[in-house]
Amino acid sequence: MRILRHLFTDHSAARRAFPPATLKAIGAAISRDELRHDGELRFVIEASLPLMHVLHKQSSRTRAIELFSQLRVWDTEHNSGVLIYVLLADRKVEVVADRGIHAKVEDGTWESVCATMQQAFATGRFEAGAIAGVDAISDLLALHFPRAAGKANELPDEPVML
Repeated sequence: MRILRHLFTDHSAARRAFPPATLKAIGAAISRDELRHDGELRFVIEASLPLMHVLHKQSSRTRAIELFSQLRVWDTEHNSGVLIYVLLADRKVEVVADRGIHAKVEDGTWESVCATMQQAFATGRFEAGAIAGVDAISDLLALHFPRAAGKANELPDEPVML
């Protein structure tokens, strides 16, 4: 069943769920929220995994960690980068947090953010769910890494559509 979902979930499905206006709204939410903290957020959407990854049973979590590395979310001054990864074919949301913020936030909190987003996505509210996730993570970052004067934006704010 998973193979079929990955074969039939294509870029057009991702564009329907996350059209340009929604991507712009997510990027704006990240830009706005990063003014409150010294963390860095990346939002990645992937319609489906390549067939070889599915056949090798790559999980959404493993893929998220892979992208966390590839997009250099770990490479921030305060080790406070956070990746939000959406895999549409598996209907999964994963949050990968760098060691600085992960040490201060329990795993259950990240899972709760993912669950909130997945619930919104299940009802077709992709923009609202994404922004709720960005805001919830930003609240945690603001609590543990409040904004310091002169902090530069270290990573792009625009969502990535793979």
